[in-house]
Amino acid sequence: MTSAEGSGFLSGKGSNSVKLRHYNERFVLDAIRRLREASKSDLARTANLTNAAVADIVDSLEASGFIKQVGKRFGQRGSPSTLYRLNAERLFSIGIKIGRRALEAVMIDFVGNVRSREEHEYGYPDPALVLKAGNAALANFKLQVERLGEASIVGLGIASPYFLGGWSEELDFPSDLDSRWEAYDLTNFFNVDPKTPVFVENDASSSAHAELVLGVGSRFRDFMHISIDTFIGGGLVQNGKVHTGPHGNSAALGPLPVSPSSLDSMAAKPARYQSLLHRASIYVLVNHLRSRGVEINRIRELDPLPAAARAPLAEWMDDCAGALVEAIIAITSVIDLEAIILDSILPRPIHLELLNQVQMQFNRISALGIVPPEILSGQFGSQASPIGAATLPMTALLAPDSSVLMIGKNASNLTGSLVDFR
Repeated sequence: MTSAEGSGFLSGKGSNSVKLRHYNERFVLDAIRRLREASKSDLARTANLTNAAVADIVDSLEASGFIKQVGKRFGQRGSPSTLYRLNAERLFSIGIKIGRRALEAVMIDFVGNVRSREEHEYGYPDPALVLKAGNAALANFKLQVERLGEASIVGLGIASPYFLGGWSEELDFPSDLDSRWEAYDLTNFFNVDPKTPVFVENDASSSAHAELVLGVGSRFRDFMHISIDTFIGGGLVQNGKVHTGPHGNSAALGPLPVSPSSLDSMAAKPARYQSLLHRASIYVLVNHLRSRGVEINRIRELDPLPAAARAPLAEWMDDCAGALVEAIIAITSVIDLEAIILDSILPRPIHLELLNQVQMQFNRISALGIVPPEILSGQFGSQASPIGAATLPMTALLAPDSSVLMIGKNASNLTGSLVDFR
């Protein structure tokens, strides 16, 4: 597996002009990614650089294989402009989601397209099974990249729920599973080259990152991403960045108090409130279906929807939507957001119906004192978390960041360098 020759992007060595050059390279690459294709003049305006400076950077990036010419733009004054795009097959990144019911792995190219995908299901996330499945996926992805010649893998991102082995009572997991996972450091868990950068993030925050970098979230600077998985989770984006907080647990929506569920399949509790996790999670839906005699093991078994599942699904959906509306009001009472992006591992027709119910119930409530956010669907569904994990190494390598201009210890927080791939 090819990777950077060393960790630490611009770790303080070299002149400030060299650091500025690398910052401008990142900026140009990120601008081409966002614009999809651009001329040197487009990039000079976007980066606020001289035409000569941009021309030098573009020529260097093209010579290194990071970008390629894709034609010319006609119809404007002067000579036709040469257009450039990212070379999709120059760099690849891998993302692995360690889920409570399955491991999902994807490999994305330089543009962000999913080029390969694997899924390995299990009854519960036994560390030995997870390790075997992840290593198999990594080996397969490595072979695919090696066949492409000059291509490189920039890193591995791992997305995993916090308290992976927890909630054993709700999911019928072994009682010691949580303590077994505590013995592992995920940065050293899978079989990767020691020089390969590894990034670990909460699965819901990874989903938010996928939307921010590659999905509908790129339209917004401030949004909350809500992921309905086995358990519900959230990811907070402010000022164009995912914020995970000092403990990495920001936007952990599961514990958020909401009113009690109306479903008779939920065990009655004397408390005035219930956690959002116990109303807006897939395990609640599965249990409610079973209470009505509909046995499913995986949520995809609802596509196509069995006739017997229609009524209990509608009951859960109404209850779930109500809980989500309460949560959205609570969230936007504290944080001023442009949008709520709702996504789930539900089959897409069911997910879109749930989204519609959330929108309708929210619009019926007069929530005075808040600016109503736009409520819209996420783009990636069940693939959001592994795709988001795969974007982490690519973002660390390529996204412009003013901290690359810093000299000293703070600069060592950045990872990877384009120089290593030339």
